[in-house]
Amino acid sequence: MPVRLACWQAAVRREDGERRVERLAEVAERASRAGADLLVTPELSLTGYHASPAELARVADGATVLAERAAGIAARAGLALLYGFPERSGAVTYNAVRLVDRGGALVAAYRKAHLFGPVERAAFAAGDHGVVQAGLGGLTVGLLVCYDVEFPELVRAHALRGTDLLLVPSALARPWELVAETLVPARAFESQLYVAYVNWAGSDGLDVYCGLTRVAGPDGRVRTSPASGSDLLFADVRRDVLDEARAATPYLADRRPELYSDLTAEAPHVRS
Repeated sequence: MPVRLACWQAAVRREDGERRVERLAEVAERASRAGADLLVTPELSLTGYHASPAELARVADGATVLAERAAGIAARAGLALLYGFPERSGAVTYNAVRLVDRGGALVAAYRKAHLFGPVERAAFAAGDHGVVQAGLGGLTVGLLVCYDVEFPELVRAHALRGTDLLLVPSALARPWELVAETLVPARAFESQLYVAYVNWAGSDGLDVYCGLTRVAGPDGRVRTSPASGSDLLFADVRRDVLDEARAATPYLADRRPELYSDLTAEAPHVRS
């Protein structure tokens, strides 16, 4: 049986965490009624994308409570859920995502490893796990965040460790549409896996987010949302499509790692 994805391209709004959780609950119920097994949300979906230290300090203190409520939403809707939030650990804060199962139990957690630009680096510490995976519906699911997917070595590391579906919540802003339009489908095709790239849409007064949420398959096929506006994109992840694509385009089998071993050295790995 395929795993049915629901990808929430959320419209940017200035609102508190309570209202964000309410919106998430509404979307989760819609996704569940449509038969989704997994709902994927954008980067820092529980708080909105705040990269400045001042805004981050304001929202991070209550983020753990919001995360607990998100797990409850997954359990009530009866679907797995990937959400993002600023995770405090001692004196530092990480740009984190968590994957919970349909009962609300945590199955995987990841901290963004590649931070984009000086503002984000001032707000967050970088995570130090390159490959984080979990099992879901007979598939091996991997987690990245936004800028991470722009590093082909990291996506290939996922492929070599058996990731079938790569979940990538994002806060991609203009003028970087080419990341969604070009790099994401290329990553899926060259590493022979599905990539669900889920972005914000609209403006928060600082940036205009690109939208363009998409699910790119290992066979080169792409299902996409528009560049603007809220949307709930559905796509099926199929084992037979993975198997057929890997047989037809055997990039992984035809590799010659002895020629580029310096690029394929072992990276930190977490299997939940």
